[in-house]
Amino acid sequence: MKTWKMFVGGQWVDAVSKATFDDLNPYTGEVYARVPKGDAKDADRVMAAAYVARKLWRATAPRERAQVLYKAAQLLEGNRKEFADVLTAEGGGTFGKVMFEISQTVDLLQTAGADCTRLLGETFHTDPTKLSMTIFRPRGTVVAISPWNFPLILSMYKVAYSLATGNTVVLKPASDTPVIGLKIGELFEQAGLPAGALNVVTGPGSVLGDALIGDDRCSFVALTGETSTGRHVAQTAAAKLKEYTLELGGKNPLIILADADMDYAVSAAAFGAFLHQGQICMSVGRIIVEEPIVEKFAKKLAGKAASLPVGDPSLPTTVIGPLINDDQVRKVNAQVKEAVAQGAKLLTGGTYEGRIYRPTVLTNVTHDMQVFREETFGPVVSIISVKDEKEALEVANNTVYGLSAGVITKDMQKAIFLAEGLEAGMVHVNDSSIDAEACVPFGGCKWSGQGREGSRYSMEELSELKWVTFQKSLKPFPF
Repeated sequence: MKTWKMFVGGQWVDAVSKATFDDLNPYTGEVYARVPKGDAKDADRVMAAAYVARKLWRATAPRERAQVLYKAAQLLEGNRKEFADVLTAEGGGTFGKVMFEISQTVDLLQTAGADCTRLLGETFHTDPTKLSMTIFRPRGTVVAISPWNFPLILSMYKVAYSLATGNTVVLKPASDTPVIGLKIGELFEQAGLPAGALNVVTGPGSVLGDALIGDDRCSFVALTGETSTGRHVAQTAAAKLKEYTLELGGKNPLIILADADMDYAVSAAAFGAFLHQGQICMSVGRIIVEEPIVEKFAKKLAGKAASLPVGDPSLPTTVIGPLINDDQVRKVNAQVKEAVAQGAKLLTGGTYEGRIYRPTVLTNVTHDMQVFREETFGPVVSIISVKDEKEALEVANNTVYGLSAGVITKDMQKAIFLAEGLEAGMVHVNDSSIDAEACVPFGGCKWSGQGREGSRYSMEELSELKWVTFQKSLKPFPF
């Protein structure tokens, strides 16, 4: 077990109070690390460090910022095993999941480096006596609050693009996965980032969140988390007229039409529902299937789910590892038990040992069940039968969420109809609902969030737009 310190102003320090908390391994339940338990005094300290550093970092040439990001990418690539071990030990990630996350994060850092010189303004051909243009400037200091499910890449979206745009940043990682946030601090320290440009503070979000967001030195808030957390962050930021991006939850549909390739559809559904134990905001939660194939599809998916290897996430063969904590196990199990009590049919799963919840497939799910309406964040999927693509669209849109969706069909006219009609920020045709790339706009609508992350979309969110004019000659004024 290692005892960690916070990263503040380029120094590794204890919490002001000297308090710590235990970071647990979700599979073994053992203490993995001891981490500083920050409070309002620590929030003040990290905000001060970031605020002092903002002028130096803002004045740093974009090519120099890019070199830091490229170096961080190189260091991460060269230390894959070290980061993978942390992602598995404190987050329960399986081998495939953590390798995917690291690869995506390397790509993200490289893309952010390339984007440092690509924040483009416009010129306007208006009055011929003046030059009229828009330019972007850094917002100042960004407070980045990241989740536990993909703690490396979802932290890095905020950190890398805050730095790329010339902002300083304070990272507050989730309390279930604080060490990966501190490892990000180490990574940028080794990459040569100036002191104070990145700071990492650990501790309870209920204490640190409001203190960081409410601080007058905070210019912008970037959050990935639960919808309830996002609503609170929005209210706290809005009270001081601060802008924000919110990447929140989802209850994502996968629509499978009768002409779909059955084996392909089953594989796409299983991947979308069960990757990282369903603990992904983009996970497939509802599979909407046309009547002619629903029984065959359900039987095949249940068989595949039952065959997936479960257990120790450190073993390369494991597909289903642990849920993050006991509260999550109780939440998942409660939704399943309620659905069955209300008439849903359990085809497989519905049991757990420790924090390993077996992949679960339900049919006969109705709109009034929690498992249909609410985000589960576990390896549970519901199958709903529909008559045609029109009913499929109605069922898919019957949710407060609007993050991601998948459609599987060989009929491109129906695919276009569904892609245009689905109320989601992202739609993937002939794929599952899980997809992400560094260069695309990631985000949702409705209760799934506000704003977009990725490449120029992050660059624009994390910058202030300014209109500038130059009068070419002295102009006459009316008085």
